[in-house]
Amino acid sequence: MSITTKTGDTGETSLANGERISKAHLRVESYGTVDELNSFLGLAKHFLPDNERRIVEQVQRDLFRLAAELAKGEKFVRLINDEDVETLTKYVHTYEETVKLDSFVLPGETIPSAYLDVCRTIARRAERLVVRLSEQEQVRPEIIKYLNRLSDLLYIMARFVEGKHLTKIRGSEL
Repeated sequence: MSITTKTGDTGETSLANGERISKAHLRVESYGTVDELNSFLGLAKHFLPDNERRIVEQVQRDLFRLAAELAKGEKFVRLINDEDVETLTKYVHTYEETVKLDSFVLPGETIPSAYLDVCRTIARRAERLVVRLSEQEQVRPEIIKYLNRLSDLLYIMARFVEGKHLTKIRGSEL
């Protein structure tokens, strides 16, 4: 079976439930941006320490579920729930015990933090798109909460890896 089906040649795509919609539809833009975020997280994790890599991989699995739901495939996946949001919240609080935030930062202090900051901005864009979608169609609030908390996590995790890897990445290693 080929991945080339030619069914999208007219500018439409199929949702997971079989419904056909325009590729320019806000729903497609929403789950496409979540997919973009997931891909950038795949890149970022190769520059992270083991613990942060594990967290990112967990988030990637969650984002597959979240995107599937946005693509109307909710009957095929376990839906994002308050427990998933709380897990992210706990990670944020754990990092806050180590990282003291007292001012805004210029993104890109280290390569790992720069990748996480790119992911953070994509997460925020995904959240904005999903909020817009929720103003037109039913979207469960847990999805918006998850994306909001994820951008917080990516921000604090970027600050954490800056402190942990600052001397390791500076200088001749760039």
